Amino acid sequence: MTIKPLAYAVIAASLLTACSSQTVKQNKPNTDPIVYTEPDVSPPFYALNPFKYDAPPPFEIELKKAAAAPLTKMVVTDPNNPSKQLTLDSNKLIIPIVNNNQRTMKYAVLAGKDEMDITSIDDFLQLVEGKARHYPPQFTDRQERRGYQNRLRDVSAELDKLAEADNASFDVLIRAFKASIMGRNLDMGPAYTTKSLKYAQRILKINQNDPEANLWFGFSLSEGGGQKEAIPYLDRAIKAGVQEAYLSSANNYLGMEQKKNAIQTLKNYKVKYPEEAEVADRLINEIQAGTRYNVWQILKNPAKS
Repeated sequence: MTIKPLAYAVIAASLLTACSSQTVKQNKPNTDPIVYTEPDVSPPFYALNPFKYDAPPPFEIELKKAAAAPLTKMVVTDPNNPSKQLTLDSNKLIIPIVNNNQRTMKYAVLAGKDEMDITSIDDFLQLVEGKARHYPPQFTDRQERRGYQNRLRDVSAELDKLAEADNASFDVLIRAFKASIMGRNLDMGPAYTTKSLKYAQRILKINQNDPEANLWFGFSLSEGGGQKEAIPYLDRAIKAGVQEAYLSSANNYLGMEQKKNAIQTLKNYKVKYPEEAEVADRLINEIQAGTRYNVWQILKNPAKS
């Protein structure tokens, strides 16, 4: 299933052509339609599945599950035109918004009470994650980055509103947490740093061993200057089998100027993931040569294509 890219349109302007009739020139309107095109989204810099680089992204996995799940069509009133009816005939990704402390995903055509359709938000967060999971974010086009920032601001505000509830679900909190970290990485203001810390505390209070929460909190602390504080969270993520936790941990040791620990972590990474031996060896060689100060410095998307 194709992921719908970040939507922003570019209008191709029509030019008026002129034709002459004997001695009088008249403007002839161009009747060609205005064409709206959507630029391709540039490839992700970071692997879209940090748990296992050669596995499909979690969002795509959920989409496949939704497509395979039983479908119950539903006829509803068009919210944009009350006089018309719509037939909902495809499953969406539905999460609870309150009173749930575990990851819970169901597939249905419409969200019910205390639920929300998270499909479009998860779609977008995956796109942002491929560019801005770590700091600094990796964009080659300013317009594309601006589009991500604008959309992320809206998505983060929507999730923040839901997360305000004391009984906000784990699913809401983890998404608000990730959105706030990426907002910080995109230099969208100090408020995103403050929010991410609050969300991390709430999430880890619910489940201190959640692999994803430990990975994200660990590397966000590290990349924000809290390398020492990041160690236990990254260690938990490594023990939970999160592939990228090894790279984040090596990066953390580099930030602490502990090259031996960084190199040992990368050697452990190579043993655990022999298919990444080339990447690990390159990093080790550059660290030893003194040219590598950040794991993400030069490395171009270590995910398998």
